Amino acid sequence: MLNRSDRLRLAALLLWTLPVAALLPLGLWRLWETGTVLYWMAAMVACSALGYGLQYGLRRRDARLLAGAQTTPDPAWPPQSKTAWDAIEAMATAIQPADWPLSDGPRLADLGRAALDQVARIYHPQKAQPLLELTLPHGLLIIERACRDLRTEIAAQIPFSHRLTMGDLLRAYRWKSTASRLLDLYRAGRLVINPASALLGETWERLRGRAFDAAWADLHRWLLQEYVRKVGYYAIALYSGRLTLTTDAPPAAATPASRRDQARAADTASNQADEPLRILILGRANAGKSSLINALFGRLTAPTDVLPDPAMPVTPYRLERDGLTTALIFDSPGIDTAGLPPKTLETLVADADLVLWVTAAHRPDRQGERTALDRIRALWNSKPDHHPPPLLIVVSHIDLLRPPREWQPPYDLINPQGTKAANIRAAVEAVAADLEVPTADAVPVCLAEGRVYNVADSLWAALLERQGPADRVRLLRCLDERKRSENWSLLRQQLAGAGRFLATLPRRIIG
Repeated sequence: MLNRSDRLRLAALLLWTLPVAALLPLGLWRLWETGTVLYWMAAMVACSALGYGLQYGLRRRDARLLAGAQTTPDPAWPPQSKTAWDAIEAMATAIQPADWPLSDGPRLADLGRAALDQVARIYHPQKAQPLLELTLPHGLLIIERACRDLRTEIAAQIPFSHRLTMGDLLRAYRWKSTASRLLDLYRAGRLVINPASALLGETWERLRGRAFDAAWADLHRWLLQEYVRKVGYYAIALYSGRLTLTTDAPPAAATPASRRDQARAADTASNQADEPLRILILGRANAGKSSLINALFGRLTAPTDVLPDPAMPVTPYRLERDGLTTALIFDSPGIDTAGLPPKTLETLVADADLVLWVTAAHRPDRQGERTALDRIRALWNSKPDHHPPPLLIVVSHIDLLRPPREWQPPYDLINPQGTKAANIRAAVEAVAADLEVPTADAVPVCLAEGRVYNVADSLWAALLERQGPADRVRLLRCLDERKRSENWSLLRQQLAGAGRFLATLPRRIIG
C-alpha cells in the first residue's frame, strides 16, 4: 500500500494527525504525575460498562420491535394451511445467517424456492416435483406480494434504509477489507506508543464490536426469516384459495347463487352487494324447523306443516338483526323425507356457513339423525382445505318433557331445581351424546306458539359466538366462487387475445 501511495501526502497526513494523537498519551502522563490515573481508568471502565449495558438494552428493544413486525398466519386459514405454516415457521426458525449472505442473490433465490417447495409439498404430497404444479402468473404474484410487504417492513423498521442506495452498500462491502487492514495498522501503532491505553481500548472495542455484530446478526436473521415467511404466507394464501390474480372485486362480494336466493327471499328491498351469511336449518320432519325461523324473526315468517316444493327443496329468508352479519336462513324439508335426498343434502351443506340442527327433546330415536350427521361430517373431513361450518344443535319441544303439564320458565340448568329442569338438562346431555357434539353446542328451546323460550337469549348468544368461524367459512366460500369466475374470465380474455393474433397473422406474414 505504501508503494502505491504518495509518500509526501502520507507525511502531510501524519503531521496533521500527530497533535491529536499525542493528546491521549500526554494526558495519561499528566494523570500519572498527579496520581489520578487509577481514578481515570476506573471511570473509563464504569462508562464502558454502562455503555455496553445500554447497547445491550437497545439490542433487546430492537429484537422486540423486530418480533412485533413478524409475519403471522391468517386465522381464517383452513386446517391444511396451518400445517403448511408450521413447516414454514420451522424452516424460518432454523435459518443461520452465515449460510445465506445478503450479497448473494442466487442463494437468496434458492431460499425463496425452498420456501415455495415446502408449501407445495403439503398441498401436493403425491407429486415428485410439487413446485411444478404452480402456474407462472401465480408464481410471479407470490414474489410480487412478498417483495411488496418486505419492502414496507424494511422501510418501517430499519433506520436510514430509505437513504442508503445499493451502491452505498456495495461500496461499503468492497472497502471492508481495506478498512480492516488500516484499523489493524492503527491498533499496532497504538500498542507501541501507549500499551495501557491500547489494552483498555481493545477491551472496549471487543465489547462494542460484539454487541454490534450481535445486532447485525439479529437484523440479518430477521430479514431472512421474514423473506421465508412472506413467500410462505402468500404461497399458502394461493393454495388455500385466498389469493387471486385479479383484485377488482371485494373478497366477500355476493355470489351469483346468493343473489338468486336473495331475489327469492321474502324481503328483497334491502338487497346488498356483500355476501350474506348462509344459515342452513336441518332436522327431522316436525322437529320445529319452521317454528325456529319464526322465533328467530320474532314474527310469523315461515309457514308450518306445509309440504315442500320438490323443485325448490329449501326456502330462503333474509334475516337482519343487530350484531349478526346479514344472513339468509334456509328452511329445509326433513332429512327423513323424500324431499331431501342425500345428494341434495350434501349440496346444501357444502354451501352453508352455519348449520342449525333441530331435534326434538322428547323423541329418543335419533339413529337416523346421527347417520345423516356422520355423512355430513365425512363430507367436511374430505375437504381439509376448507373450514367446516359451525354446528349448533337446537333441542326443541322441551315443554313436552315430564311433567308435561308443568311450564314455569325460566329454568336453571346448571343447578336444576325440580323435576322439569332436571329432565331438560338430562335431555340436552342425551342429545349431545347421541349426536356426538359438545354439550355447550346444544341449546334447549321451546318454540310452541305463546311459549317461545330461550331463543332471544341463549340461542342468540350461541349464534353470535359462532359468527366469527361462520364468517371465515363465508369468506373462503366467496373466494372459491371468485376463483372459478376468474378462471372463466381469464380464459375468455386469452381466447380473445389468441383470436386477434391469429386474425392478424396472415397480414404480418405477408408484410
